[in-house]
Amino acid sequence: MKQLTFHELQGYLALKYKEGRTSSALFMKLVEEIGEVAEVLNQLEGRKEHSGDASLEQELVDVIHYAVAIASINHIDLTEAIIKKDKQAAMKYNQSPNLEAFLEARNKERQH
Repeated sequence: MKQLTFHELQGYLALKYKEGRTSSALFMKLVEEIGEVAEVLNQLEGRKEHSGDASLEQELVDVIHYAVAIASINHIDLTEAIIKKDKQAAMKYNQSPNLEAFLEARNKERQH
């Protein structure tokens, strides 16, 4: 199975969008894709008839693509930001383990 890190995806998208795309243009695409996720969910849950070839998988990938692209062109390290935000949320909501602790435990398991 191929693995992809946020760092690798961000590097690729930074290269892809290094010219010509603004954060607001990418945000508009993100909002469009979120609408398409809503459309697919409505179809899957029976609130709308099926129309088209869109799948939840494809639409979620598009949402991730544009969200990561916005972070990339704004030089936001998503790995660092996600771990930091999760740590704040874990403290706020008294959740354990937080993502950082989870990753550390998983790395220790792999070493043994």
